[in-house]
Amino acid sequence: MRTRSPRETARLAGGLLTLVAMTSLPLVAQAQAQTRPDATTLAASLQQRYDRVRDFSADFEHVYEGGALRMQATERGTVLIKKPGQMRWQYDAPEDKLFVSDGRTIYAHFPADSQVTVSAMPQADEASAAVLLLTGKGDLVRDFRAAYADLPDLAPESYALRLEPRSSAPEYEALTLVVDRDGLALQQLISNDRQGGTSTFRFSNLRENIGIADSRFAFTIPADVEVIRHDDVPN
Repeated sequence: MRTRSPRETARLAGGLLTLVAMTSLPLVAQAQAQTRPDATTLAASLQQRYDRVRDFSADFEHVYEGGALRMQATERGTVLIKKPGQMRWQYDAPEDKLFVSDGRTIYAHFPADSQVTVSAMPQADEASAAVLLLTGKGDLVRDFRAAYADLPDLAPESYALRLEPRSSAPEYEALTLVVDRDGLALQQLISNDRQGGTSTFRFSNLRENIGIADSRFAFTIPADVEVIRHDDVPN
């Protein structure tokens, strides 16, 4: 079995935490007037639209930069999300790996290492604002302080909304949503972690409320792999 380097381990851990945070966020919102609304109004509109999103799929590019090891990595794949708390992140390039949650348990499969890690989805009474959103119990206005972000490469037809959690979140300092001004479709999600790293997810081919089957979020541990189970895994 190939042993991952500290650089790879940090990237994978940071990526998984970002995934848990970002899968709770809305994809689209009601169209707004061309004049820019205040940040709290925009956050409220996003929340209203998110409440009506049952599931979605997308292609993604994930770029990680910085962190304690000052590294940079770009990965690509597809994602499926279904409330409450079901997700499937299939990374295809440059390395095949899979993160799956059935709403109770998270499986991380690394085929190159013949390894699967198993951990519990955080409970609502233990979770940060981001995980509360993941379980469908959070609120962008109630749980976050919203402000517009100035991004150097922001397109004129886009908004960038920075969300800082009102309660301390151990996995990240802030999230930034980049959305289209006309339809408010999600274009990017940027997460700043507490080690100085930035994860940027760029989305394409977004589709929502498409009736994704629960079976897409089931995972069977392959034979002949090393299984690492965390103590919080439910029986």
